[in-house]
Amino acid sequence: MKCPDHIVQWMHDYLDGDIAPNDEQALREHLQQCPSCSHHFNSLKKTVAFIQHCSHLVPSADFTANVMARLPKEKRRIRLGRWLKNHPFIAAASLFFVLMLGSLYTTWNQEQQFSVSTRENVVIQGHTVIVPKGKTVDGDIVVRNGTIKIEGKVNGNVTVIHGQKYLASAGQVTGEVEEINEAFDWIWYNIKSAVKGLLE
Repeated sequence: MKCPDHIVQWMHDYLDGDIAPNDEQALREHLQQCPSCSHHFNSLKKTVAFIQHCSHLVPSADFTANVMARLPKEKRRIRLGRWLKNHPFIAAASLFFVLMLGSLYTTWNQEQQFSVSTRENVVIQGHTVIVPKGKTVDGDIVVRNGTIKIEGKVNGNVTVIHGQKYLASAGQVTGEVEEINEAFDWIWYNIKSAVKGLLE
């Protein structure tokens, strides 16, 4: 037979010191007649006594340091993962930057085809672009994977990527002359070009 729920509530009230005298008397009478409730009440009393005893224990001053020293060392990968979670903006920007550099570096290594940005007033012989003497090119010239010989005049910048430039004594360039044969120089050139395109 199941005992009424208020018996358990009286047990808790008794252990908390909040039981009414009439309820305490009724609880004592019930515990004398019911071995199951008596066993449950004794278990509760032991639990309360254990908790009260433990609450008086004071750990040593170096307890925390000793426990932390005995823990296994955190793996570097987990530490990095936590840092990335705490700094999501920096993590996203870093990932974007790494992917962009990787993409540009791959493109640098794969772009082996000869090209020139203009065909006006230039002569192309194989992989060599020639600005003939007496001719003028208005605008920038970009030569990829080839050579440029300037005997005439260029009103603009000259950029040679993966190649060489030759400026004859009579040749003239009004802008900058740049030779790009390193990957990082090429990446910087692309960044400058992108910024210039946004500003125009």
